[in-house]
Amino acid sequence: MDDMKEEIANIKEQSVKEISNAKNLKELNDLRVKYLGKKGELTAILRGMGGLSPEERPVVGSLVNSVREEIENLIQEKEKEFKNQELLDRLKNETIDVTEPSKKVVLGSLHPITKIIEEVEEIFLGMGYKIADGPEVEKATYNFDKLNTPPDHPARDIQDTFYITDDIILRSQTSSVQARVMENQKPPIKIICPGAVYRSDSVDATHSPVFHQIEGLVVDKHISMADLKGTLEMFAKKCLGENTKIRFRPHHFPFTEPSAEADVSCFVCGGKGCRVCKGEGWIELLGCGEVHPNVLRNCGIDPDVYSGFAFGFGVERIAMAKYGIEDMRLLFENDIRFLKQF
Repeated sequence: MDDMKEEIANIKEQSVKEISNAKNLKELNDLRVKYLGKKGELTAILRGMGGLSPEERPVVGSLVNSVREEIENLIQEKEKEFKNQELLDRLKNETIDVTEPSKKVVLGSLHPITKIIEEVEEIFLGMGYKIADGPEVEKATYNFDKLNTPPDHPARDIQDTFYITDDIILRSQTSSVQARVMENQKPPIKIICPGAVYRSDSVDATHSPVFHQIEGLVVDKHISMADLKGTLEMFAKKCLGENTKIRFRPHHFPFTEPSAEADVSCFVCGGKGCRVCKGEGWIELLGCGEVHPNVLRNCGIDPDVYSGFAFGFGVERIAMAKYGIEDMRLLFENDIRFLKQF
């Protein structure tokens, strides 16, 4: 047993010296294997304990474990020292010149149509409206029938509407969302319905087969045209400027009675006449009116108890008026030179 003790002491002394003189992590790892590995020197001593008496084995085993722990601690300390030095070297060699210009990051922006939709949504949310949504592939029942548009109405002609089947279409107006809401919700109702709509129009500077609408609906007791005009005046001032004025012109829509076209005073010239308003001082904005009793009745609402108003406008028209865009096609061509202005 004395020979083993002496051998363990020699291993300890030699390992301390070699670990202290190690120059890098590789040498340190080699020393770990040499002394502590499966074929290491301390492991070899443990394997040779078979010739010791039962009383001697615990003594030698304890001594080996003590030296093993000391070697492990020395290796960990030396490893930490190497890693700290490596970090310091990296920090020294990898200095950053903070005065050097960085790479330019090109940020995108919201599309003008998206900006208008979000702006309008914020205005009406501030007035207590909710945002309603519905399918773009719609049943003719909701797009026409419930909205008091009879089967022989010109709007239902195949030249104006995209038909998938006799009763399934691409919605031509977001009014279909209003019909769905009225059918499933009891008054009071106060909603706006933004979304894409589709009509069989030829592409030109002011028309597109796909465009965006925002329609609004209020249904409650004692709702009048005065409520409608006050609402639209508030919207126009918030969207187009505080000095914007609004006027109604008589019109006809099958789903409202009475109906009107709403114009706003030109926000460029203030009503004096300019290129934007084509010298008229007014810009056509939207269609509106009192909800037709037949529409309320078709959707399960008693027109003798409730009344309402509805309005709808094209988002592209607002964008063109607000940003001075003369050709609607620019909004869909994805020309970065055009879009980056917004």
